[in-house]
Amino acid sequence: MATWILGISAYYHDAAAALLRDGEVIAAAQEERFTRRKHDWSFPIHAIRYCLREGGIEAKDLDYVGFYDRPLVKFERILQTYLATFPRSLPAFLKALPPWLRQKLWIRYEIRKALDYEGPILFAEHHMSHAASAFLVSPFDEAAILTTDGVGEWATTTYGVGRGNRIELFKEVHFPHSLGLLYSAFTYYLGFKVNSAEYKVMGLAPYGRPVYLDKMRELIDIREDGSFRLNMDYFAYHYGLRMTNGRFHKLFGRPPRRPGEPIESFHQDVAASLQAVTEEALLRMANHLHRETGLKKLCMAGGVALNCVANGRILRETPFEELFVQPAASDAGGAVGIAAYIYYTLLDRPRNWHWQHAYLGPEFSTEEVRSVLERYSIPYEELDREELLRRTASLIAQQRVVGWFQGRMEFGPRALGNRSILGDPRNPENKDRINLKVKFRESFRPFAPSVLEERASDYFELSVPSPYMLLTARVREDNRTIPAVTHVDGSARIQTVRREDNPLFYDLLKEFERQTGCPVLINTSFNQRGEPIVCTPEDALACFLSTNMDDLIIDRFHLAKERMPEAAKSWKRRFEPD
Repeated sequence: MATWILGISAYYHDAAAALLRDGEVIAAAQEERFTRRKHDWSFPIHAIRYCLREGGIEAKDLDYVGFYDRPLVKFERILQTYLATFPRSLPAFLKALPPWLRQKLWIRYEIRKALDYEGPILFAEHHMSHAASAFLVSPFDEAAILTTDGVGEWATTTYGVGRGNRIELFKEVHFPHSLGLLYSAFTYYLGFKVNSAEYKVMGLAPYGRPVYLDKMRELIDIREDGSFRLNMDYFAYHYGLRMTNGRFHKLFGRPPRRPGEPIESFHQDVAASLQAVTEEALLRMANHLHRETGLKKLCMAGGVALNCVANGRILRETPFEELFVQPAASDAGGAVGIAAYIYYTLLDRPRNWHWQHAYLGPEFSTEEVRSVLERYSIPYEELDREELLRRTASLIAQQRVVGWFQGRMEFGPRALGNRSILGDPRNPENKDRINLKVKFRESFRPFAPSVLEERASDYFELSVPSPYMLLTARVREDNRTIPAVTHVDGSARIQTVRREDNPLFYDLLKEFERQTGCPVLINTSFNQRGEPIVCTPEDALACFLSTNMDDLIIDRFHLAKERMPEAAKSWKRRFEPD
């Protein structure tokens, strides 16, 4: 009989569930996609129900349920930290305590109540779940492991090695010293939302110069082995309700930028300085790991592993020859990690599956999509596969912005060709047009290119696949023909596409190449600012009708904005800005 294991992550940010059958990930999804609350941290009951439905089982059929960290140890850290900083910590303590007493300490009970489940429930340390999510589902038999994020129980960074179905974490950096929280502190200081908009800081950095490195050295001491200590005199997150304090603001000569205020060269230079220090720390960590292990392959996880600029440098500038970062490297991926750890390590099963694509979420049949369109009296044109590809490529070549909704939803923060907004990368105006009129977001934010894997080296200085948009590389100087996806520093965050991973999206890229000579498309997530990526046909339709998207290709149906009834065009939705 099959062994079914459900993994759960929740109660910090990016709650998620994942279902494994005999070690293979059958389904995985973030709770935000169902509740429509970005970075939803609540118990992922909707994601769990989806996973069980996709597996064709009920909760009583599960052999194990795993939770991605140890709540009691985390609560111990919180208590010790607030006691050590009392009385300054009292307001934060009073705010933090109720949810722990109501919910976070009773995970086992919550799981049993929500699922009506009586079987075994197992827990792993937060960074072990990260490590397992990186190594145990990787294609490597052995590899060095680096995990780094905000904080788990106590650890914020771990160094390790994986061999077969075993993981050893042999070195840790502990809270309050945290590379992830350093990045979040500057996310707050620069006027963006913590645990949500750190990627904006990474996108802002290339517009500036790292002129504040001396001030950064006042904040963080990075050692040769990549370990580090923060000067906690400048931070408030360990005792207060803010990330930084007055001494931090005095160091940089300004108070935090308020959301909505203009972004000036000062903010760009601060972002550039932060990114430079982050890359320096990660490069030192990677070099030390290579010296300690002698291995040629590296697996990374934790929220900081989503820093695709640093990932690209690790691959180019350290002795590691191969790098694996799975597409949901932050806390959402911990759901996969704990489930894989139970199956492969605790049950001592040989590894028999590795991650090949991110399409692990819900999909909808042609008839389900048709019923949604007809319920809302939406005019559509139904196309066969060949005409669908020809029409879509032609629309994009005509400079129309196209929503693309196909197959199973992606797991992780990136749209990878199934829940995407697509455009022509050859037209420089498309960057601002999609940013401001479709996504309603800041104009400085770059767009990623999707490219046929076999053509990637013709456009980018990239020699390895990048299927999950987790590597940045320079656009080739001799082929700067895709300005809409070329960032201000000449780089791009790349998705390489293979036919065996996503046949329809691959064939669309091939058709666009046939029509235009260009095997690259703008690919940005199908959502507007502050909204999770669309999950259902209703989500896609609502986003299409409430933005300035020109066309929607949903399953085999083409919807053109100019054919929409006036009542439908007036759909408006509001999401809290991220």
